[in-house]
Amino acid sequence: MVDPATGEEVDSVPVCGEAEVDAAVRGAAGAFPGWSGTPASRRGELLARAAEAVLGARDELAGLLTAEQGKPLREARLEIRRFVHTLEHYAGLAKNIRGGYVPDLDEGAYGLILRRPVGVVGAIVPWNFPTTLLANKLGPALVAGNVVVAKPAETTPLTTLRIAEIMHGAGLPAGVFNVVTGDGPTTGQALAGHPSVRKVAFTGSTPVGKKLAALAAGDLKRVTLELGGSDPMIVCDDADLDRAASAASVGRFFNCGQACLAVKRLYVFESVAEEFVEKLVGKAKRLRVGPGRAEGTIIGPLHTPEGRELLEGQVRDAVESGARVLAGGRRPEGEVFERGNFYEPTLLLEPSHESRVATEEVFGPALPIWRVGDLEEAIERANGSIYGLGSSVWTADLDRATEAAERIEAGYTWINSPQVIYDELPFGGWKQSGYGKEHGMEAIEYYTETKSVVVRRAYQG
Repeated sequence: MVDPATGEEVDSVPVCGEAEVDAAVRGAAGAFPGWSGTPASRRGELLARAAEAVLGARDELAGLLTAEQGKPLREARLEIRRFVHTLEHYAGLAKNIRGGYVPDLDEGAYGLILRRPVGVVGAIVPWNFPTTLLANKLGPALVAGNVVVAKPAETTPLTTLRIAEIMHGAGLPAGVFNVVTGDGPTTGQALAGHPSVRKVAFTGSTPVGKKLAALAAGDLKRVTLELGGSDPMIVCDDADLDRAASAASVGRFFNCGQACLAVKRLYVFESVAEEFVEKLVGKAKRLRVGPGRAEGTIIGPLHTPEGRELLEGQVRDAVESGARVLAGGRRPEGEVFERGNFYEPTLLLEPSHESRVATEEVFGPALPIWRVGDLEEAIERANGSIYGLGSSVWTADLDRATEAAERIEAGYTWINSPQVIYDELPFGGWKQSGYGKEHGMEAIEYYTETKSVVVRRAYQG
């Protein structure tokens, strides 16, 4: 692994092949009977204790996360706290896992609906939010009685390895949470294809998600896919423009724009476009770019040189299609930026609707903006994407908000709100943004099997 801000080596880990993955899966399978047989309330207690231990190491973990991922220390600390919050949320839900009862199926018989864990879960996690996206899988999987073998991205394994060590040190039984390191084609494929893995939970790009779904289909494994996104944001003519501009800035540039769930296409009513864009440009130009460890840094580097080159190609294509660069559009200058993967926060006005920034997922700090005539046009443009992950609408009109929420093809819609994920609400994509749910009680359903039982009070020969 290398530090995205300096290009210097941070550490190295082994690439686990089939033998190492098999050992991790077999270890988890061996721990499954004891863990699934532990009362759910006790599983919740153990998970809460492990989460508390992770929180106690937040500063250490944030330093590791910044070194390997590149994000500012402030964001790294927030991410560790978010990891803990999600585990605490599911620890609190452990006592609420229950089945059902159906009376009077016929004379003398009633039915039970049992809910049982699926077994070994393979959790494959990307580099942009290595701990947050791990918690989304680890929390519901463990409280439901499953065991987990996690594969972090090959460029960000260190924080996950240290978290696993801390959680086991806090009392999580051996084998319940194992970690294998390596790349996708070697380690990830071995994990997803292992015959003893009953479910694959994956967050990452749509092309890789399709490959994993095909691989898992060989054994008819359960699959949850949280994939790419190109989230639209609609700003109506009656919106609070100051708050909307702040939400657009944070929603696009947080984590250097490297998020599946982020504002990636902005549609503004023409009558307020000039005023709104002026506010947004002002915010973008005030964002301080720098190394994650530097005081005052708001935007760190992109994670890899390849990621920056991809972004530069998308921005160049947008400009060639007719876009006007309102802010950024280049690498920052100065000695501190020479070895890192830095790029300025970029705003692009009116690129072609067929340009790459309109049709592809943009995984970096660049935001295209289009003027629209009304809500009908805005919704039509919003839905004109293969993706359907998140979306947001800013308006003071309840009817407009309701219509947008009902018609926008996405798994999440925020009304007059920044893009904040809540553990209480189910989250998952539509279209090529994936399927299955994370967060909410619904996530637990995706980590359990239901079984119907018929009980006859007295045998009737």
